[in-house]
Amino acid sequence: MEIRAMLEALCGQAAPSGFETSVARTAMELLRPLVDEVYQDRLGNVIGMRRCGREGAPLLLLDAHLDEIGLIVTGVEDGFLRFRSIGGVDPRVLVDQEMTVLTEPPLFGVVSCLPPHVLKVGDSDKAQTIEQLAIDIGLPQEKAEQAVPVGTPVVCRSQGAALGVSRFCGRALDDRACFAVLLRAAQLLQDTPLDVDLCLLGSVFEETGGWGAQTAAYGLAPDYCVAVDVTFARSSGVSEEEAPCKLGGGPAVGVGPIIPRWMSGRFKAKAAQQEIPCQTEILSGRTGTNGDDFQTAREGIATAVLSLPLRYMHTPAEVVDLEDMERTARLLSAFAKDLGKEAEQVC
Repeated sequence: MEIRAMLEALCGQAAPSGFETSVARTAMELLRPLVDEVYQDRLGNVIGMRRCGREGAPLLLLDAHLDEIGLIVTGVEDGFLRFRSIGGVDPRVLVDQEMTVLTEPPLFGVVSCLPPHVLKVGDSDKAQTIEQLAIDIGLPQEKAEQAVPVGTPVVCRSQGAALGVSRFCGRALDDRACFAVLLRAAQLLQDTPLDVDLCLLGSVFEETGGWGAQTAAYGLAPDYCVAVDVTFARSSGVSEEEAPCKLGGGPAVGVGPIIPRWMSGRFKAKAAQQEIPCQTEILSGRTGTNGDDFQTAREGIATAVLSLPLRYMHTPAEVVDLEDMERTARLLSAFAKDLGKEAEQVC
């Protein structure tokens, strides 16, 4: 399966943090042909294991989270759904958005707002808060209460589409684009002998605290981890200083105090050997990814961060470059080859 088809299959599932069942099912189906074993742990993380056949071989864990940001219904008022956010939702992007309410079957809704004609002077310059917004599902109070229980999750209604020649636009690319990258890397490694056991992790709960990464790292006890997540790509009106990475420039190798130098250095060396364009992402403290949790799991795990440039993060119109995805997969596969032998020389 091509990388875009994998991406569309994953992003076709509505699955905010805590409600990842549908995307986990899709991820497991995509993983099965590529690994020896696929299962879910107690928290819901999707785990695919490929054994290299060497007894006592080190374990390399490649992670990308499956959950997305969303909303959760807190009540019904005059037929309108009140809600809170799941993860880092920017209320500015919600106004007038089409929504999918994850009942069975799902309901269509729109976030209500006042038209500009009736706004008071100065109000058009102010962003509304989550508490001021509501979702219109076209039902009166009693029927809305029956149709949508409190606690129902909601996501933006966006199916995804090609943008230009090599780019893709849609919701939940953070971080399902990176899980598609893991799948592609596993494809590239299918006929390649490895000297490490390989684990592909589709983690849950990243957007609400990284709990999936915490429990998976404790249970699997890997020797090396790579957190693969998106990073901010430059867009119109954003300077290079504000967003050093650019779309189409290849994967970004994380460099900073919590990332072992040998790991970031190895990524850069492999990129040079394979003639893969790559960028540098300076991570001066916490990385804001699952890498923070892997680093401090158990007695500490050597962890790198490899990032995929993305525009318009945490909106229904995130944008990635498919060529960047392919390059990131190639770099991951190059990193995995001979890792056991080469890591012994630097650790």
